[in-house]
Amino acid sequence: MSLLFSIEEHVAVITLDRPEARNALDNAMCEELRRAAEAAAADRAVRVVLVRANGPAFCAGADLKERQGMSAAQVRARRVKGFEAYAALEALPMPAIAVVAGPAVGAGVEIAAACDFIIATPAASFGTPEALRGTVGATQRLPRVLGKRLAKDLMFTGRRLSAEEALQAGFVSRVVDPDRLEEELSRIVKTIVEADPTTLRLAKRCIDAGVERDPQKALELELAAIDEQLATGRWMGKP
Repeated sequence: MSLLFSIEEHVAVITLDRPEARNALDNAMCEELRRAAEAAAADRAVRVVLVRANGPAFCAGADLKERQGMSAAQVRARRVKGFEAYAALEALPMPAIAVVAGPAVGAGVEIAAACDFIIATPAASFGTPEALRGTVGATQRLPRVLGKRLAKDLMFTGRRLSAEEALQAGFVSRVVDPDRLEEELSRIVKTIVEADPTTLRLAKRCIDAGVERDPQKALELELAAIDEQLATGRWMGKP
């Protein structure tokens, strides 16, 4: 297995588990990551998903050793599997949080960016040097989060953002010292788990779909969600 997956007390945890390869993304991990995200999405008891990693690196990017000897068609098929895994994470109906406590490169940045927000430790860093390595990737999701100019800086120069730089750029939501990380995560998870799950799912849907629409269409989306939420008979703490 390339990752660990567990569900306990409304919390699903997906843990990248190839520390000997710095959690580099290979075919098996792509498939397991997609399946884990789909399993979490299908479980109505799950209210929040954490994406973590074992070892000092979050994810070192694509497994280039695996790619040796592949045909062009095989490389493309592997890339598509990666896209499917990222999309499955991004499509989670409940909040998803990436916990990054080490370097995230290429595919690692994609995985983190597919989550709703990122909590990092000072040891985290973020880089997308695909173009410098002779391949194309991370060209779509990252510019939508960072803006195209900073995304191009990372892509064209190999620059890596530190945790603090990523925080200032709006890519990371919080930087937490390692000795406080679990406490902070517990507090955040508790807040989410205790909130009304339907409302959080509706809010996530509105934000994700609304940013792709013009303001009027986005407002219509929110009004539809309000109607859906009111129809449940629960609002502002009412049973």
